[in-house]
Amino acid sequence: MGVKDLQPELALKALGLELPKPALALANYEAWAIVGDKFVSSGQFPWVDGELKFKGVMGRDLDFAESYAACQLAALNAIAQLKAALNGFDRLRRIYRMEGVLNVSPTFTEFPKALNGASDLLVNMFGERGKHTRMIWTNSITPINSPCLVFIYADVASEAAQINQNAEEK
Repeated sequence: MGVKDLQPELALKALGLELPKPALALANYEAWAIVGDKFVSSGQFPWVDGELKFKGVMGRDLDFAESYAACQLAALNAIAQLKAALNGFDRLRRIYRMEGVLNVSPTFTEFPKALNGASDLLVNMFGERGKHTRMIWTNSITPINSPCLVFIYADVASEAAQINQNAEEK
């Protein structure tokens, strides 16, 4: 584990959070993919041990605090996929985009702030490498009655580039 690897883990611990085990895909797709130097996760739900911790519609079944926590937990699941894909965080250059699909009631106008549960986590955990653009998609229904899905996109170093960098640091 390198120095870059340690900093996100320490930040996560300081936040009182831990990464969940990466979730399996629900159907015939991959949980993540790397093409060249780009990583993308599939939409990640607010899972804890294979069960949705939050269910329903933001602003109807979940209040603001629960909606924020659901987005944060979905982002933790996306980060767990990133860590699994890269075997750590050393190869992470930057998380450059995060997208949220949110199940919101028509009267719930605080959903951009609820998605900050994911954005705040990325920045607090990765610092400059976690600053990102983002997009919010709202749906009147989401798979498995989840209040949210979070996707992350990242720029990553190839394994060969990381090996060379590690050798130069020694």
